[in-house]
Order: sequence, then C-alpha cells, then structure tokens
Amino acid sequence: MKKVFLLLCLSTIFTVQAQSDCDDANSYLVNAYSHVKDAYEANNISHLKYYANRSLESFNLSKKSLKNCDCETALVLANKSTDLLAKVEDTQTYEDGRFYVKRARDLSKECIITVDKCSVTNYSNEIATSENRQVSDLQDEQLNLRKQQEALKLKQEKIKIQLEEQKKEELKLKKEQLILSFEAAISENIKTYNETLKVCNCNHNTISVNNPSEALFMKSIKEIKTHYNNNLKTLTSNYLRELNACND
Repeated sequence: MKKVFLLLCLSTIFTVQAQSDCDDANSYLVNAYSHVKDAYEANNISHLKYYANRSLESFNLSKKSLKNCDCETALVLANKSTDLLAKVEDTQTYEDGRFYVKRARDLSKECIITVDKCSVTNYSNEIATSENRQVSDLQDEQLNLRKQQEALKLKQEKIKIQLEEQKKEELKLKKEQLILSFEAAISENIKTYNETLKVCNCNHNTISVNNPSEALFMKSIKEIKTHYNNNLKTLTSNYLRELNACND
C-alpha cells in the first residue's frame, strides 16, 4: 500500500510540474499572440517589425516550457511561427512583412488552443492514474480548483491585454493630438513670419519646415516636445536672420 501511495505521489508531482510548464508556455504564447496581432494591425512597416520582433521573443521564451509540457504539436506550431517572424526583419515592403505576420498570427492562435488541450489531457491522465478512492477524490477537488484558477488566470490575462491595448491607444491619441497642436502652432508662426517679411518688402527665402516623419510617432511624449521646441527655436532663428538681412 505504501509503494502504491508513493507511486501516486510521484505521478502527481510530475504531472503538476508538466502542468506548470504548460501554464508558463501558455502565458508566453498569449503575449506572443498579442504582439503579432499588434504587428498585423500596424499601419506602417516600422511598427510592424517592432511588434513582430516582440512576438518572436515571446515565442522563443515559450519553447523550453513547451518541451517540458510534453506538447509536441504546440512546439511544432511555435517553431513555424518563429520561422515566419524571423523573416519579417529583412522584408523591404509593408505588404511582404504583413504576409508573414498574418500567417504567424493564425499559427499562434492555433498554438494557444493546442496548449490548452494538452493541459486538459495532463489533468485527465492525473485522474486516470488514481487507484485509491480517497486520493482520487482529493485530485478531483484539486482539479476543480485548478480549473477555476485557470479560468481566473485567463480572465486576468485578457483584462491585462485589454488594458495594455487601451493604454497604447490612449498614448497614441495623446501623441497625435500633441503633434497636431505643435504643427498648427508652427504653421501659424510660419504664416506670420512670411507675411511680416513680405510687408517689409524683403527679398527673402520662404520659411518652411518638413512634415513630421513616421519615426516621430515612436518617440516618447517628452522626446516629441523636445523635437518641436527645437524646431520652434530654429524657426524663430531663421526668421530673425531673414529680418536682419532685410534691414541691412
């Protein structure tokens, strides 16, 4: 009886360890899916490559856990996804990058589903190996608790992803509004400077600035403010130089 109980305990330990690895793998895969989805929804190649790389990193982190989780099918899908995402960095066009990202996105979603199936299988195997009624009842109770914990964890992950997406969207809108405000102020200053130089009858070069680049949207709020403050200083210096030349 003692030998049977020892075997049951060892079986439970190995199963729980495999389940823990499945949980870790699932967490990495959820992050990978979130990033590859952001890459697919990106509106320019810079953002697409950035989120594709983030997804690739999460997939690579998941592989060790997938091996220990004993979920070969999910590991194959993860390898296929990393192969696709690794090609994104060298793509020259937005369309080519999005082609690989779309395939990786679909595979990553399938990978998450496969890991969930492996988790259910692990639990089923744990219950099937129980030969003692008392131990089996305890495992049933633990399984129900585990399912509740998994459901709560999945809900928390979904909420976390939603909050992250909301924060990114809010930051994006904040950047866009800030850039529009600065661009409007600069445009008004340019108009005023050029009209003033025209009234002074100066034979001057028209003052202008370049439109904001896509890279500007990747910068922080502080960096955007610094960029425009420098632009305004340069703009004012150019105006004063033209005005001084006119007086001469």
